[in-house]
Amino acid sequence: MSGERGGGRIDTSYPDVDTAAMPPKTKRTYNLSPATVHRVRELADLPGLARSQDEVVELAVERFYLEVLAREEAVTWEAAADDPSFKAEMNGIAHAFRDGEAWPA
Repeated sequence: MSGERGGGRIDTSYPDVDTAAMPPKTKRTYNLSPATVHRVRELADLPGLARSQDEVVELAVERFYLEVLAREEAVTWEAAADDPSFKAEMNGIAHAFRDGEAWPA
């Protein structure tokens, strides 16, 4: 495939180009408040934080996702604390390892 640009021909057919280092991206459009757009731009302009506005959004979404997972895990642990079989298992493990120098038989 080739295209015209500035009167000259540019060959754009490189079948052996390695793009493995470039993760696939999807262009999405979201309706954000002006304050959020301003904050994204402001954060992207800070040195050493993110290379682009897209990266600011990716970092923020990843952080939020991990927070949601942590909350779900906390709920699971809270439920386990009330589970008699879980308590019995934990007591058994604690008893088996009560002497820090010994492994259970």
